[in-house]
Amino acid sequence: MAKFFPAIDDAHRAFIEAQPMYFVATAAPDGRVNLSPKGYDSLRILGPNRVAWSNLTGSGNETAAHLAVQDRITVMFMSTATRPMIMRLFGRARALHRADSDWADLRDLLPRLPGARQIIDMQVETVQTSCGYGVPLMRMTGERDTLLHWAEDKGEDGVRTYWRDRNATSIDGLPTGINKAL
Repeated sequence: MAKFFPAIDDAHRAFIEAQPMYFVATAAPDGRVNLSPKGYDSLRILGPNRVAWSNLTGSGNETAAHLAVQDRITVMFMSTATRPMIMRLFGRARALHRADSDWADLRDLLPRLPGARQIIDMQVETVQTSCGYGVPLMRMTGERDTLLHWAEDKGEDGVRTYWRDRNATSIDGLPTGINKAL
C-alpha cells in the first residue's frame, strides 16, 4: 500500500542514495509526456524538500522544455537489488542554465560531469513509497561511460554546437532555453 510523506526523511535519503538509476517525468500542457532515465552520481538531496541534479546532454532536451511552460515533475526511484520499494518525489522544478545567476552556487553542490547542460532544481511537495513487489531483481554491473566519453571527446565547443543544433527545441517544438548557455 502506498504511503505519503511531506518530506524526505533519513530513511528516504538512504534509499535514494543507494539507487544507481532514477527516472524523471514531465509534461507540457500539450504534446508528449516525457520519461527520462538518469544515472551516474548526478543527484543530490539539498534538504528535506529539495533535490537537484545535473541534466546531462542527450538526444533530446524534453525536461527543460517542459519545465519552461509547466513546472510539475515526478522523480521515481526503484530498488532492483535490496528490499522491494518504489519511491516517487512529486513537486515543482526549474531548469537552470549556465547564464542563470544561481547556476554557480548549485553547480558547486553537484559532481562535475562532462556535458552537463542544465541543473534541475526541484522543490519536493510529497514523497510516496509503495511496495515494488513487481520490480525484478537485477544486478548492477557498472556505469555505462559512453555518454561521459562522448562529451569529453567532443570538448566544450563541440558540446555547445550539439546543444545549438539538437537541444534547442523539444520533440514537440518547445524551446528548451539552452541558447542561454551558448
